Amino acid sequence: MNEIEYIFLRKHACLKYLLLITLLSSTTTFAQNFQQKVDVDIDVALNHQEKSLTGFIQFDYHNNSPDTLSYLWFHIWPNAYKNDKTALAKQLVENGDTKLYFSNDSLRGYINRLNFVVNNVPVEYELHPQHQDIIKLILPQPLLPGTKANITTPFYVKLPRNVSRSGFQGNDFAITQWYPKPAVYNKHGWHPMPYLDQGEFFSEFGSYKVKITTQKDFVIAATGVKTNETQNDSTKIETYELNNIHDFAWFASTDYKVLHDTLRVNNRVIDIYAYHLGTPSWERVPDYAKHTIRLNNQNIGVYPYPIVTVVEKREKSYSGMEYPTITLISTPSDSNDLKDLVNHEVTHNWFYGILASDERKYPWMDEGMTSYYDRRNKRSEIRSSMNETLSKRLPTNYEKLYLETIYSVERDQPIETSSEKFSMHNYILMNYVKAPGWLELLEEQVGTQLFDSIMQTYFERYKFKHPYPEDFQNVVMEIVGPNIDFLFALLHKTGPLTKPKKRKVKFTTFFNLKDGEKYNHIQVAPIVGYNTNDKFMLGAVLHNYTFPIPKFKFLAAPMYAFGSKQITGLARLSHTYYFKRGSNIEVFLSGARFNKDLYIDSTGNKNFMDFKKIVPGVRYTFKPKNYRSNLLAYAQFKHFHIRETEILFKRDPISSVLNITYPGNKSYINQLTLQVENNRILYPHEGSLVVEQSEEFIKTFFTGNYFYNYDIKGGLNIRLFAGKFFYLNKSNENVFNTRRYHFNMTGSNGYEDYTYSNYFVGRNDFNNLPSQQIMMRDGGFKVRTDLLSNKIGKSDNWLTSINLTSTIPNAINPLSILPFDIPLKLFVDFGTHAEAWEDGYEGDKILYNAGLQLTVLKVLNIYAPLVYSKVYKDYINSTIPEKRFWKTLSFSIDLNNFKLRKLIPQSPL
Repeated sequence: MNEIEYIFLRKHACLKYLLLITLLSSTTTFAQNFQQKVDVDIDVALNHQEKSLTGFIQFDYHNNSPDTLSYLWFHIWPNAYKNDKTALAKQLVENGDTKLYFSNDSLRGYINRLNFVVNNVPVEYELHPQHQDIIKLILPQPLLPGTKANITTPFYVKLPRNVSRSGFQGNDFAITQWYPKPAVYNKHGWHPMPYLDQGEFFSEFGSYKVKITTQKDFVIAATGVKTNETQNDSTKIETYELNNIHDFAWFASTDYKVLHDTLRVNNRVIDIYAYHLGTPSWERVPDYAKHTIRLNNQNIGVYPYPIVTVVEKREKSYSGMEYPTITLISTPSDSNDLKDLVNHEVTHNWFYGILASDERKYPWMDEGMTSYYDRRNKRSEIRSSMNETLSKRLPTNYEKLYLETIYSVERDQPIETSSEKFSMHNYILMNYVKAPGWLELLEEQVGTQLFDSIMQTYFERYKFKHPYPEDFQNVVMEIVGPNIDFLFALLHKTGPLTKPKKRKVKFTTFFNLKDGEKYNHIQVAPIVGYNTNDKFMLGAVLHNYTFPIPKFKFLAAPMYAFGSKQITGLARLSHTYYFKRGSNIEVFLSGARFNKDLYIDSTGNKNFMDFKKIVPGVRYTFKPKNYRSNLLAYAQFKHFHIRETEILFKRDPISSVLNITYPGNKSYINQLTLQVENNRILYPHEGSLVVEQSEEFIKTFFTGNYFYNYDIKGGLNIRLFAGKFFYLNKSNENVFNTRRYHFNMTGSNGYEDYTYSNYFVGRNDFNNLPSQQIMMRDGGFKVRTDLLSNKIGKSDNWLTSINLTSTIPNAINPLSILPFDIPLKLFVDFGTHAEAWEDGYEGDKILYNAGLQLTVLKVLNIYAPLVYSKVYKDYINSTIPEKRFWKTLSFSIDLNNFKLRKLIPQSPL
C-alpha cells in the first residue's frame, strides 16, 4: 500500500465514520422530537339542578415516543376545587382571593367514580404525593413505542361555584378542564401539573368527539363543530367534533342569544358565532372576530379550523379565557374595550390553540405573542374616551407605566419565568407588557417584512407541535442570522429591554402621570389642613412623588394657618438605594411644625405654643424570600430632635405678680425599630420590637398583631403588647419629667404622642369632641382618664396587655338584615402593670374594658366602652355628671396604618 492509497483509505474511513455519526444523531434527534396523540370520545350529561356532570370517556392513547411506558400521568383538575388544601386554593389565597378557601362544601367541586379500564383490563391508579388533582394510571402491560392503548372510565363531576374559569353561576355553566386528561409526555419527559389560576395549560393534541346531553331549554356553545342534534320532550343531545385540538370546553345557559356570520378566507368558509346575554354591544362581536381573523391570517398564518366562537360571561369587567375555537369573555363598559378583548381572545387561537406551547412554563409564548398582535392590530387606530384635560395628564398606557415603576424599585422578573413563580403583578406585566415589547424590539431590529416571515415560518413549522423557546429562536436565527442572539438573552434578564433615556425635569400643576418615562415631574398642588389650634390651613405641596418612583424623593408642604396666623407645614427628603429582588436602603430627613396648644391670657392675647421636629433616619428593608412573598421585614433608626414651646407660670415671691413665659424646651429620642409583617390575605400578622432612648430613660416594647379570619369578610384581631421602662438616673424630678413617656392602659392622648408621629385634631384639648381622640399605643385601652394627674393603669416599670377586636358574624349580627354593611365590631382589652403586683396595692391586678367599635374607611375608629373595671367606672361617675355615654366615646385616626402593601397582595411598593 503506497502512501497515496493509505491517505485515501483513511479519509474514506473517516467519511464513513462521520456519515455513521450523522445518521445516528439524526435518528436520535428524530426520536427526541416525537409527539403523543390522544383521541377522545366523551358522552356527558349536565344535571343543572345538582350542578353536576355524569360522563363516560374513551381515549386512544398513541405512544409515538421511543420509550416504553409503564404508567400515564393524568390530570383530574375538577379536584382542584375540592378543598382549601389544593394548589389552586393556596395560590388564590397568595393572590388575595379567599372565595374558594371559605366556600362551603355545596359550592366546591370534585371528580370521582373513576374506574379505569385499559385494553379491556381494569387497572388501579395512584394519587400524586402532593396534588389531589393528579393521578398516576398504572398500565396492565407496558405500552411499547409505536403502539396505542384504549382507555375508558366513567366519571362524575360536582361543579364548583364559578371560580377560576369553571363552574356555575345561576343557570350559566362554564364547563372547562372537566374530564380526566393525560398529561403531556415529550422529549423533556412527563409534565404533570396541578390546576392553577395563575398559569394555564399544556395538553396533547388529538381528535375529539363529544356528545352533550342537557335540558331542552339550554343553549350550548362548545369547542368544535356541531355534527348532530337530537331531541325528545325534555332533553336534547348535541354532538361536537374536531381534529387536531388539545382541549374541549363548553358553555350552557338558558339565556344565550345566538349571532351567526361567515367569513371566506383562503377559499375556505369559517363560521363565526357569538353567544350573548342580550347585551346590545355584542351585535358587533362577529365583525370584530372577522377583522381579527383576516389580520392574523395575513400576519401569522392560515387559521385551520372551520369555526370561531365567542361567548359572553355574565360579568361587567375586562377579562376572558380562551379554549380551542372558543373563548369566554366579559363585557367591558367601553365598546372599544370589547373590540380589544375579542381581538385578544380570538388571537389566542393561533398561539394557545394551534401552536400550544407549554404555557405553564413559558407563558410569554402565548400571552406575550398574543399581546404583541393586540398592539399591532391597534397601531393605526387613535382612540380616547377620556376627558381632554385628563388625557393630557394621565398615561396612555397604564400597564407600561406600572412596568417602569416595577423597574424603578428592582422588583421585576425575567420574561422567561414559569407562571407559578411570578408575583401576580409580574405575571401580568412581564407577559402582557414586557414580552410584547420584546417582540416589538425584534420587529424593530429586523423590519416588519422579515418579522412577518419569521412568524409565518414559525407558525407553519410548529402548528400542532408544542414548540419551545429554542424552536422560536432557531427560526429567527435561521432567517435573520446568529447576530440576533443578544435579543434572546434579554428573556432571561431583569430591567428595561433598552437603556432608558435620561428623564428631563418638568414642572406641572396638580398631578401629571403623562410620559413618566420621559419626565421627572415636579408637581405643585393646593393643600388644606386643620387642627383646633391653627384652625383652617391653606398652602401648597411641592413634590416629586410620582411613577416611575424616583430614587430621590422630596415633599414640601408649607401652609398658612388662619387661626394662629403663622406658617406651618411639613417636609421630607429621602434617597433609596435599591438592590435586586426587593432589598433597599433608604436615607431620609423629615421635619414638621404645627401649633400644639393655645393659651389666652388675661388681656385676651392668644399665645400659641408650637412644636418643631427634625427627624433624620435610615431604613434597611430585607430581601423577601421570593417574589410572591407578602413578607416585609426592615430595621429602622430614627433620631427625633424636637423643640416644643411650653407655658411656665411663675409668681414673684416679693411682688406676688404672676409671670407667664413661653420657654422653648429641647428634647431628643433615638428610636430603633425591628419590624416584620406578613400582609397575606389569610391570617396576616406583624410584630414590632422598638427600643427608645433619651437623656433620662430607655424603654423597649413589643407589639404583635395576628388576624384570624372567620370568613371572606371578617375575623378576630389579636394584639399583644409588652413593654419595660428603665431610668438612666432615677429621681423624683426624672419621674415627673418623663411621665408622658410612661406606659399606660388608658387611651393615649396627643400629649403622649411625644414623637409627634400621629395626626390629632386637638392635640392637647381637654374639652369637647377633639379631647376624645386617642391613639393605639401601649395597653391599647379605649377608656380615657385624662383629668387625673396620674392616669389609671400608668407604669414606669412594665406593662402588658391583650386587645381583641372582632367583627360580628352575620349569624348573630342584627344589623346584617340591612341592605348595606355597617362595619360594627366588638372589642375587649385586658392588661396589667408592675405597680398592681407591688405589696400594699389595693386595686384590681387585671384591668379590662369592652364595647363596640365602628370603623370607617379603615382609618377612623369610633369606640363605645360599655363594660370596664370598677376603677374606670368610679372615675367616670366622679368626673362626668351628665351625657356619660357620649362623653365616654373615644376615637382614633390611624393614618399610619393606611399602607398600600396591606391592601395589595405581593405589592412591590
